[in-house]
Amino acid sequence: MKYNTIVIGGGLAGLVAGATLSKFGKKVLLLEQHHKPGGCATTFKRDDFIMEVGLHEMDGLDDLDSKVTLFKLLEVDKNVQFTQVPELYHLVSKNHELVFPYGTEQVKKVLTNKYPEEEKGITRYLKLISGVRLEMSKLPKKKWKKILITPFMPLFYPNIVEASGHSVGEWFDKHISNEQLKLDLAAHLGYWGDNPYTMSMFYFSMAQSGFIGGGGHFIKGGSQKLSDHLASFIEKNGGTVLLGKKASKINTENNLVTGVTFVDSFNHDLDPVTVNCDNVVANCAIPLVCDMLEEPHASTLEQKIAPLENACSLYCIYLGFKSDLTSVGVNHYSTCMMGDDVKSLKDMHPNNQGDWSNRSFIFVDYDKVDAGLAPAGKTVGAVCTVDYLKDWKDLSPDEYKAKKKMTAETLLQRLEDRFPGIKEKIEYYEVATPKTIERFTLNPDGAVYGYAQTAQQSASGRLRDNFLIRNLYFSSAWAFPGGGFTGAMLGGFLSALNMKEDEKWTSCPDNKIEDERIVSLLGRKEIDANTIELSFEKPASFNHQSGKHSILELIDPKVTELDLPYRWLKIASPPDEPILRFSIPADNSSFDKSCNLMNVGDKAIIFGPMG
Repeated sequence: MKYNTIVIGGGLAGLVAGATLSKFGKKVLLLEQHHKPGGCATTFKRDDFIMEVGLHEMDGLDDLDSKVTLFKLLEVDKNVQFTQVPELYHLVSKNHELVFPYGTEQVKKVLTNKYPEEEKGITRYLKLISGVRLEMSKLPKKKWKKILITPFMPLFYPNIVEASGHSVGEWFDKHISNEQLKLDLAAHLGYWGDNPYTMSMFYFSMAQSGFIGGGGHFIKGGSQKLSDHLASFIEKNGGTVLLGKKASKINTENNLVTGVTFVDSFNHDLDPVTVNCDNVVANCAIPLVCDMLEEPHASTLEQKIAPLENACSLYCIYLGFKSDLTSVGVNHYSTCMMGDDVKSLKDMHPNNQGDWSNRSFIFVDYDKVDAGLAPAGKTVGAVCTVDYLKDWKDLSPDEYKAKKKMTAETLLQRLEDRFPGIKEKIEYYEVATPKTIERFTLNPDGAVYGYAQTAQQSASGRLRDNFLIRNLYFSSAWAFPGGGFTGAMLGGFLSALNMKEDEKWTSCPDNKIEDERIVSLLGRKEIDANTIELSFEKPASFNHQSGKHSILELIDPKVTELDLPYRWLKIASPPDEPILRFSIPADNSSFDKSCNLMNVGDKAIIFGPMG
């Protein structure tokens, strides 16, 4: 079996790289260790609510945004619905409040009215970040042209050069005096990093200018809609997406990649599978690739990345509310709650590592847009703050559980202090820590942004493409241009463009890997008024013990509103039975309705056994 490209990892960079290459006519195999594509661009369901894992708002989607071209090429614009967020954020601190708008002129007007003595610095800031974005759109795409223009960068791309030479804190301190204004401008720095005095002004400029210039947007139904579309686009264009499959080895010969060996993430009775290819895209975290490579490449990569610093992680509380939150005073989509001890820019980083009773956080009320995450009359929200795996990883199970409870209660009480009555409206909440992120995404340290986006590790300092082996490309938050939804997607797109130009492609047979976990429905029967039983074919090498569970995912479910097409279910059939049976409780969900509408022969995929 052979493919042109094997993509290791189904995060946004991997999905975009795979989708773009499949659009170019290449035969693509994408392997994702989780049972759903997307990485941090995913959702999960709890009770009536679809919980958004990673997306608060996506920048841009205007004429200067390269994602527009990308979305048209991959038909995202036709299949994924974006809804614009009303304003960038609402900043709240003990003695200060500001609504930060979109649009360069609107931002300039709001800030100069509040800080008239800082008009020069505000103007310079807006000129710099707008200039960085404009100059980036004009940079040549061809490698030889990039090499030729390097000596002339200060002349033709002065804003890129200026921003690349500073951290956010350094630049702000140089051009702005008012500390509150600096905090206003850096209020949601946690979307990209934890320390303004190490974070690259270049990367911050690209992100901020995208928000200010093009606005912020949410994906209706959650970011899983985008990830699912990109996965289906790969398959529609002749590729294969295998979920629940984990790459274990990148095979090499004569300093070239020749293929990938992978295993099943859930069923350890299945034998490893090796597939040959022309090239590989490593969308997984770069440190994980070391364990997949043979010598001397493994040691070379380890030495290359040893000096690099991982980014921070995040802590999130996913919230389902019984009703709209306007009645308790929540009037904005995104509210940045600044800790009382943050009085200057230098206080931001210590605050991120400080006491939870005072730690800055962001609260998002998705109901302020047509988010499609909750039934009418209910609301989904999220609390998010910078956090670190080191503060969680060595806790005992009891200590971990107690800390999750304490931190959630502390932050929710602070939310209550700002919006009295909001706690009474909570119907459900769930906490995700850096350990959660590491467990589901496999990112070391739970580092959702990959390597820290410092001045030294951004722009030309970021690892990119095939720096290690000619036909092994790195494309993820850990690689160029960096983390975040936009950075990851553009990284995948740029990798695919470079591969199309530089790679040596061979012809591949039309046959594709058959997913042995896809099975047909054999029967459906009513157990009682509240339960039906579905019987499926048993996948090959599916050996389970009594009490085990599986993930049952329906393929092409007939009803999808406010639901996801899978459930974790206990296996109802005994181990020696030649079929698999699952009991489906009646709960009036779309999954329940789809199960009741299934016909014999309809397909599902079964991940497992586990637990």
